[in-house]
Amino acid sequence: MWLAVTDKLLAGPLENRHRELGASFAEFGGWLMPVSYAGTVAEHTATRTTVGLFDVSHLGKALVKGPGAAEYVNAAFTNDLRRIGPGKAQYTLCCTDSGGVIDDLIAYYVSDDEIFLVPNAANTAAVVAALQERAPEGLTITDEHRSRAVLAVQGPKSADVVGGLGLPTDMDYMGYADAVYDGVDVRVCRTGYTGEHGYELLPSWDQAAVVFDALVDAVAAAGGEPAGLGARDTLRTEMGYPLHGHELSLDISPLQARCGWAIGWKKDAFWGREALLAEKEAGPRRTLRGLRAVGRGVLRPELTVLDGEQAIGVTTSGTFSPTLKVGIALALIDTAAEIADGAHVAVDVRGRNVECEVVKPPFVDTRTR
Repeated sequence: MWLAVTDKLLAGPLENRHRELGASFAEFGGWLMPVSYAGTVAEHTATRTTVGLFDVSHLGKALVKGPGAAEYVNAAFTNDLRRIGPGKAQYTLCCTDSGGVIDDLIAYYVSDDEIFLVPNAANTAAVVAALQERAPEGLTITDEHRSRAVLAVQGPKSADVVGGLGLPTDMDYMGYADAVYDGVDVRVCRTGYTGEHGYELLPSWDQAAVVFDALVDAVAAAGGEPAGLGARDTLRTEMGYPLHGHELSLDISPLQARCGWAIGWKKDAFWGREALLAEKEAGPRRTLRGLRAVGRGVLRPELTVLDGEQAIGVTTSGTFSPTLKVGIALALIDTAAEIADGAHVAVDVRGRNVECEVVKPPFVDTRTR
């Protein structure tokens, strides 16, 4: 699929490279993105068994800089930055005062006076605007969307691939290091969105092709594949990872999405604190659950979940699991329905009920490897 880039459809720094690799494209978050090269199942399987290479440069970048930058970000976002320091990154959430989620993002702790943020593509402007609106004097918050590309190397052989380029690989999970490859500055972080051992490399935007070309060759030599957003979605769904706009939104709180672990409950302040504390005390009215199809049927988002004839929830994400060879979904289920793990429910797929077992994500346990 060849789509033209327009004023309303943005392209990353590697679009031509993806076309040369035979990628199909689609719009995602306002960006033209590679969806697949050799096929989603092949790319998914390569990531689970060897290594996959993803270009996710559409992800946002923002910088909070100035005296007290870390202190300000800590008072704004949910997680507790005091748990980490320079050389570490942290998953956190930017919430409204009412407890809705503007975005979930990664905060890189550069120094007490510099925090680098990686939000979702479509929400970058909203995160930057929210930070700018409340920022104390002396702090600068800038949208750095095209400062760096983001290349994710994910899978059991990811360390071999990244280390083979002379880049650091021995950091702990969510640790990062700044390095240089062939004259290009690269920030390397031990994280990802697939559940596999992996790294996210952030080279400078204008020189990203130098690093990408080297990774393509190294991944191929390791028996892996370049992978698109199709495989990224099936991989993260198998892990039960939330995607903003599906499992998190202005109407879906962190508690409903089972992201309470990313909230620093003992902090004195963060946006949405009072609303989230009240929801925690009362208990969320709905919670995110996993559904695994018992029989044939591919599950999709926004389908009604039934207990008998009673509607008890809605799917937020759904796909065919290439690993399990069955349909799987994430769904918001009413707490009042008192549905236990292991119970069977139905999902209305175009008027046909697909029987599903309620399970606790992840659907695939990668820790046993």
